[in-house]
Amino acid sequence: MIENIQIICNNDTVAIPSNLTLERFIEARDLNPNTVVVQCNGRIINRADYATHVLTANCTLEIIRFVGGG
Repeated sequence: MIENIQIICNNDTVAIPSNLTLERFIEARDLNPNTVVVQCNGRIINRADYATHVLTANCTLEIIRFVGGG
């Protein structure tokens, strides 16, 4: 059985499966990893590490999306 944990994402409490990677979390939120910057517990996560960065209980994420326009 997969245990759920809670994290904070952009000031909202979110329940996620334990051992979820940042990459899977971003995909589940229908975000393009090439257009976001993610900060976890105050540290910017390198995009190359999204697939291996496992989210932990009570971690705090800030996801910033880049939007183009004119």
